[in-house]
Amino acid sequence: MTDDKIAPKIEARENGPLMVRGVTRMTGADGQPVACKPVMALCRCGRSGNKPFCDGSHKDGFSDAKTTPAGRDRLIAYEGAEATVFYNPMLCSHAAECGRLAGHIFNPAQKPWVQPDKGNVEDLAEVMAACPSGALSFRGADGAPDHRVTARAEVTVEPNGPYWVQGVAPPEFPTGDGQSANKYVLCRCGLSGNKPFCDGSHRDAGWKSGD
Repeated sequence: MTDDKIAPKIEARENGPLMVRGVTRMTGADGQPVACKPVMALCRCGRSGNKPFCDGSHKDGFSDAKTTPAGRDRLIAYEGAEATVFYNPMLCSHAAECGRLAGHIFNPAQKPWVQPDKGNVEDLAEVMAACPSGALSFRGADGAPDHRVTARAEVTVEPNGPYWVQGVAPPEFPTGDGQSANKYVLCRCGLSGNKPFCDGSHRDAGWKSGD
């Protein structure tokens, strides 16, 4: 449930933190609920000593300028008999929920790495619900792309990874091909080339939130 007086939204301060307003449900990296305030400043430089909250460390030279994203912004289609799966590499945060839940369909060791016909629509629906970034969606024989977004406003802090956000207005209009404005991931390591959104750079750099 959200605060009726403040519509849930996130704003990115220039070269500064993420200002979260109106969110009443937040889960920390330890899986425990975080006490929410009407307005919260979340670290996105990766340097705060009080993560996930900002402590002013961004003032030591953090820049939120976009550079070159780790993945290309393109929507790749993997066609199957019952459904087509779509994937945008630039949006992927490498949470690997797809492989955990449906490794028979999503397997980097096979070519192509997504093979919809090795599972069913129910398998795909479960993966889309779990995928935090919206990099994956699917279309059945008679439907539109499906990201499986819940209605509630919520922020989840991934251990050594980004902020998972659902049901909250984003800091800027999503421009990635197929990107959802209702389900996305925000960088908190300071390394993404697609700030404020995560592009998976934390994994490539081996970033740890405790560093």
